[in-house]
Amino acid sequence: MTPYDLSLCTALSLMLFFSFFFLIGKTPGKAVYDNYLRSRRTMGVALLVLSLNYAVHLFTGIRFISHNGAVLMNLSTYFLSYWLFSSALTTLLNRSYITLRRMLVHLSLWLLFTLLAGVVLVFLPAGWMQNAATAALATALFAYGIWLARRLILTYRKATRSFADIHSDNIKTYVNWMTVITYWAVIYGISCGLLTFLPDKWIFIWVLSSIPFYIYLYHSYYCYLMFYEQVERAIEIGEEPDSPAAGTDEDSKEGTDTPHYHEKIAGKLNQWIADKGYVQSGFTIQDLTKTIHTNRTYLNTYIRDTYHVSFCDWITGLRLEHAQALMKEHPELNIQKIAEASGFLSQSYFIKIFSEKVGCTPAKWRKQQQAH
Repeated sequence: MTPYDLSLCTALSLMLFFSFFFLIGKTPGKAVYDNYLRSRRTMGVALLVLSLNYAVHLFTGIRFISHNGAVLMNLSTYFLSYWLFSSALTTLLNRSYITLRRMLVHLSLWLLFTLLAGVVLVFLPAGWMQNAATAALATALFAYGIWLARRLILTYRKATRSFADIHSDNIKTYVNWMTVITYWAVIYGISCGLLTFLPDKWIFIWVLSSIPFYIYLYHSYYCYLMFYEQVERAIEIGEEPDSPAAGTDEDSKEGTDTPHYHEKIAGKLNQWIADKGYVQSGFTIQDLTKTIHTNRTYLNTYIRDTYHVSFCDWITGLRLEHAQALMKEHPELNIQKIAEASGFLSQSYFIKIFSEKVGCTPAKWRKQQQAH
C-alpha cells in the first residue's frame, strides 16, 4: 500500500466514524438541544460528503485514471461541503439561519458551479483555455468559502457581543472554538483547492494533515454539549424584547435626567449584594432583573454608568472580592472550595481571571496576605 492509499484509508476511517457520531450520536432529550442536533447532523452530512470523495479516490484511483474527472469531483465536493460546514456552525448561533429558501439558493449555486466545472473540464479542449477556466473556478470556490467564513465570523461576533451584558459567567469562552475552526477551515479550504494541482507524491501529506482538523472538530462539538444550554439561554434572552420596568411610566415623566431611576436600582442592588446573590453561578441579567423588578436596559445602563464595566465584569469583580475575603477569613479552605463558594464555574477559570485582575495567583496572594 502506497503512502497515498494509507493516508486516505486512515482519514476515511476517522471521517466515517465522526460522520456517524454527528448523525446518530445521542443528545439530551430536552427541546433546547434541537438546534444543536440540527447543527450536528448538518455537519455529519458535510463529513459524509467528504468521506464519499475520499472513498472514490481510494477505491477507484480516479486521480490516476482521469485527472479532469478527479478535479471535477473535488471542486463539486468542496463547494457543497463549504455550504454544509458553514451552515452547521452558523446555526449554532443563529437558529433561523437554515431556511428552505437559503438551502435552495445554495444548492442551486452548487449545481450551477458543478455544471460549469463539467463544461470546462469535459468539453473544453486541453490547453491554456481549459487551464485558465479551471483556475477561475478554483478562485470562485475560494471566494465562496471566504464569503461563507465572513458570514460565520459576523454571526459569531454579533452573538457574543451581547454575552457580557447578559450572562454572569464569561460564556464567550465556550464558543471560541468556532473561530479557531473557521480560520483553520479557511486554510484547509485553500489546501483543498491546491490539492487538485499538487504532484501526486505530495498529496498524502495534505491528507494526513487534515486529520487533526477533524479530531479538533469532533472534540469541540462533544465538549460544547456540556455548555450549550447556557449559551442557548443567553442567545434567547438577547433575542427577546426587553420587558418594561416597574415604574417606567412614572420615571419617564422625569425627563432625560434619571437620578430617581438610578436610586431605585441602587437601593435594590445594594441589598442583593449584601445578600451575596452574586455567588450563585450561571445566573443571567434576566434573573437579576426579576429579583429587583427592573429590566435589562435599565440595569445594564446603570451598571455601565456607575461602574463603567459590563454586567459580566461587574459580577466577576464582586466574586473576586468575595474570594479574597474568604481566603483571609478561612485559611483552611483550598482554592477549589474558594472558587466554588465565590460562584466561579471552575478552579482553572478562577485562577486565570484572578491572575489577570490581581496580578498573581490566588495561592501566591494568600501567602502574601499571611506574611503581613
